[in-house]
Amino acid sequence: TNLMKKVVTDNQLPTGVTYGFGGNQEQFADVMKDLVVALTAAVLLIYFILAAQFESYTLPIIIMVSAPLSLIGVFLGFIITRVNFSIMSMVGIIMLLGIVVNNAIILIDYIVALREKGHEMIEAIKIAGRTRLRPIFMTTGTTVFGMIPMALGIGQGSEMYQGMAITVIFGLTFSTLLTLVIIPVVYVLEEKLRSKIRKKIRKNRSVFKDEN
Repeated sequence: TNLMKKVVTDNQLPTGVTYGFGGNQEQFADVMKDLVVALTAAVLLIYFILAAQFESYTLPIIIMVSAPLSLIGVFLGFIITRVNFSIMSMVGIIMLLGIVVNNAIILIDYIVALREKGHEMIEAIKIAGRTRLRPIFMTTGTTVFGMIPMALGIGQGSEMYQGMAITVIFGLTFSTLLTLVIIPVVYVLEEKLRSKIRKKIRKNRSVFKDEN
């Protein structure tokens, strides 16, 4: 398709002549549009569910930072394996969105619970990191190793799902490694920002009361 586009672009078409792609290419474009809509809906649903569970508008954003981190691993996976991106790969990204946030939820939920018990922020993060490291690696490992036969194309018809398996394996692995580092950092920055905003609001209130 790219080669055909290049040929048409390099050779100027006569006036009134246009070109387009049909058949499988047209179907692929239509399906991809539908999957993008599904991906957007999935992101919104996950955010609203997390916001309701945590009773916070900011914690879901911190948790969902793990989603774009997984996309870095997805692109690296396709570069390393040299497998073409397909419709099933897009389905894998939608699946991945629901999987990768689990690790961040496990970590953040425990940090919040520890802070409610009176632990300092950095202390809570250290304890949560040590305690939740094993279950995070276990859940990631079982998913990744379960997808390996499909990623290798073992079995009849497995080539169809190879792109999806590669998406999940590389995306989940990369996201897990970065989640253990990036998510706590983002959480600390968010808490410091909220603390500064609260102090500024209190200061403004006190100044307003003094003026009155």
